[in-house]
Amino acid sequence: MKQHLTIILTLYIQLVFGQNKQAGEIIRDQSFSEAIKKAEKFIDSLRKKQDLPGISVCVGNKEKILWAEAFGYADLENKTPLSIYSKFRMGSVSKLLTSLAVGRLYQEGKLDPDAPVQQYVPAFPVKQYPITSRQLAGHLSGIRHYRKDDPLTIPKDYKSVWEGLSIFKEDTLLFKPGTQYEYSTYGYSLLSAVIEGAAHLSFLSYMQDSIFLPFGMTNTTADINDSIIANRVRFYDHEGKKLVNAALVNNSYKWAGGGFLSTPYDLVYMIEGLLNHQVLQEKTLELLFTPQHLENGTSTNVGIAWRINTTKSGLTFIHHGGAIQGGRTFVLFYPESGYIFAITANLMDAPLNINEAMAVLGFFLHSRNTER
Repeated sequence: MKQHLTIILTLYIQLVFGQNKQAGEIIRDQSFSEAIKKAEKFIDSLRKKQDLPGISVCVGNKEKILWAEAFGYADLENKTPLSIYSKFRMGSVSKLLTSLAVGRLYQEGKLDPDAPVQQYVPAFPVKQYPITSRQLAGHLSGIRHYRKDDPLTIPKDYKSVWEGLSIFKEDTLLFKPGTQYEYSTYGYSLLSAVIEGAAHLSFLSYMQDSIFLPFGMTNTTADINDSIIANRVRFYDHEGKKLVNAALVNNSYKWAGGGFLSTPYDLVYMIEGLLNHQVLQEKTLELLFTPQHLENGTSTNVGIAWRINTTKSGLTFIHHGGAIQGGRTFVLFYPESGYIFAITANLMDAPLNINEAMAVLGFFLHSRNTER
């Protein structure tokens, strides 16, 4: 009954406050006007210098959204301008969304991160060593990443998560799980099958009902090719110095690792929810944000998807990026101060990384308006 009331309340909040949010295409907190002016100039200059079709950006803290704005075009051919509700390809930032599903199922006692994956996916072939969900989420499993002979150049619609595993499920592990770090999007495809087994629900249904809805992520969805998705941008790449349409892809084999669409607003709102323990408890955040270690004790600086690092001055920052055909996304936040940054572009080679994120957040952290 309590869960039902929570869902009803969430829907009401989205209805009331979502209408207010949609009233404007730009959000500017006047307390940070000077910081926003500097950030606007920085982002627009970056877009023009790198010949990017469009960029959308959002900055927030634990209390609220401070700035959200979009620059450039969602569709170059029709000169359709971007809005802060335009949906971009997340690429590997999709892994962060999937990490929340792992966290929620762990919190509810439905998923043991250290159990063999066959406990939840009995049909997955047994390998020479057991593999756990924790290892999949931290890229320690030995499951391989992409290979040149993978059947991905001709887009195929995989009808289920299980069908997508056919690309790699019979392959031998690259190493004994836990002994090496090897980035693997396919590991997240298997992790989505684990989530289905633990939740007894399809992966996309679980993400929508148990993650996107409770976190208020109303502009986040799967990048389904044949669906009409409002505000989905067009995707571009550079061919030399010329902008061209990105190659057609079908991401149904990797929803969990690279198949979602979202907005910077939704991503910042999601991290606000995490920092305020709105859905996931403190012990669950410890699971997500604690770096894993190899068997020899070496830290990977990666928790459950999230990358955890420290500046030279000792400030912790947590981040992740995603690059995919026609899309680039980057998120970064400072857990101590609660300042959050998210940015997207509809071009894979957009230079949006740690330096750009810290530059923008620096305007807000050092704004005179914050010293009130």
